[in-house]
Amino acid sequence: MKAVADRNRASASVSMMDLSVEAEAFGSVIRVSDDEVPTVIGAIASDEEEAKALKVPEVGAGRTGLYIKAIEKAVQLITDRPVLAGIIGPFSLTGRLIDVNEAMIKCYEEPEMVHIVLEKAAQFLIEYAKAYKAVGANGIVIAEPLAGLLSPDLTEEFSEPYVKRIVDAVQDDEFAVVYHNCGDCTIRQIDLILRTGALAYHFGNSIDMSEMMKHIPSDVLAMGNVDPAAQFRNGTPESIKAETKRIMGECCKYPNFVISSGCDIPPMSPWENIDAFFEAAAEFYGDK
Repeated sequence: MKAVADRNRASASVSMMDLSVEAEAFGSVIRVSDDEVPTVIGAIASDEEEAKALKVPEVGAGRTGLYIKAIEKAVQLITDRPVLAGIIGPFSLTGRLIDVNEAMIKCYEEPEMVHIVLEKAAQFLIEYAKAYKAVGANGIVIAEPLAGLLSPDLTEEFSEPYVKRIVDAVQDDEFAVVYHNCGDCTIRQIDLILRTGALAYHFGNSIDMSEMMKHIPSDVLAMGNVDPAAQFRNGTPESIKAETKRIMGECCKYPNFVISSGCDIPPMSPWENIDAFFEAAAEFYGDK
């Protein structure tokens, strides 16, 4: 994080996004490879009985303690911008505990079971966020991408109230919550997403960011959405500059817009492309 902060002019330093950490703390099996982020294998709660038996882990279980220590060190090293930790969102964590595909089905067929797991997920995530706050983080990014597949009605039942509970528990004048959702349905869900009360919202490249900005109140920050795979990982400095300036040209008329990637930067993305993104932003503003 310190090396990345020294190299670029990002407005905040953000922890690595690893959406397997919290599931591992609950007991999920994790597959780790050299060139991909860790992934969850299988489900640990397949029915209501197993959901009720699921134990809420202590903060520090699995690799969560390692991430907390990393942020504690980062805030001492990075003092020129906010340092944000990362946590998974409650529905996205639930999907990893009961299987992503099954989670979508069980919202219809076994909603009570889904709520049992969601309650435990939210309980853990609140304590996890509080632990980051205690070691000096300036905020968290809540990654809730699985909710981006839900209809507005299902979002209202299975994601929004649980995210709001986390926001209400930790956000204050000294600690910010950024909501991230890179799903396809975020424009349809936006009124519900805004009800979570987060300080800022971050969206993926599957939506038209200029259309999204029409729905964002002028006093709320919204960020996005240069394609991480097509541009940061597989593009060229020339292509990422062009795409970054295109999005800025469409969205910077909104003073509450912040240019960003659409999601986490994939492993093995060349630094030349990342540098080109920041160069494009500087050139857009005439700041060489």
